[in-house]
Amino acid sequence: MAKKHYKGYLVDLDGTMYRGTDPIPEAPDFIQRLRKANIPFLFLTNNSTSRPSEVQRRLVDRFGIEAYKEEIYTTSLATADFLSKRGGKTVYVIGEDGLKRALRKAGFKEDRENPDYVVVGMDRKVSYKEFEEATLAIQKGATFIGTNKDTNIPTEKGLSPGAGSIIGLVEIATRQKPIYIGKPEAIMMDLAIEHIGLKKEEVLMVGDNYETDIMAGIQNGIDTLLVFTGFTSKHELAHFAEQPTYTVDNLDEWVIS
Repeated sequence: MAKKHYKGYLVDLDGTMYRGTDPIPEAPDFIQRLRKANIPFLFLTNNSTSRPSEVQRRLVDRFGIEAYKEEIYTTSLATADFLSKRGGKTVYVIGEDGLKRALRKAGFKEDRENPDYVVVGMDRKVSYKEFEEATLAIQKGATFIGTNKDTNIPTEKGLSPGAGSIIGLVEIATRQKPIYIGKPEAIMMDLAIEHIGLKKEEVLMVGDNYETDIMAGIQNGIDTLLVFTGFTSKHELAHFAEQPTYTVDNLDEWVIS
């Protein structure tokens, strides 16, 4: 049902390529069809906890999806790219290995007292002391960066607190709003477009979540394909004034031209 030829794709992960720990049957073939058509794509994720190599292994080993780490663009990489363009040398980080490694690789050094930036992302072992240090550093003048707004993440237990909830605590304590990086923000989308080397009108954003994936496209001039295999249902979509460019029940329905 493709209406237009797209030269590149931005593809969400959870809910689009897999659902939590469950595979989505149509996902591996969708990626193979992109490869067969020689269409470049990026896996685009707000997950800041994992390194691209870890995401790549999960896609291959758990879900049978052919993937390479160069095709994976996480909010950690986008954060590091954004700060590198902005300037500065030091950071204080609340976050897990994926975020800390991306910032170290970009040349940033840790400073617990007077950093240029305080970067807050998903951290399942964060302590009160770390919240306190982050708060005091922002009060001293550090620029406050949040990896993404996602308040919850789907787990086998239910909707657990996400990065947005952790960032929200620091926001309340400092009375300052962060600069957000991840979907649906323009920062991550502009960097992804730059990374794939195409124009916005040549790219299609594919995802399952209206609030992040689809709004990332709508707010940034990129066509969107909502697939009903994850977060947003047909019933929920009907209540939104701005609609995705296309919708499909599953990725087998999408014709790549």
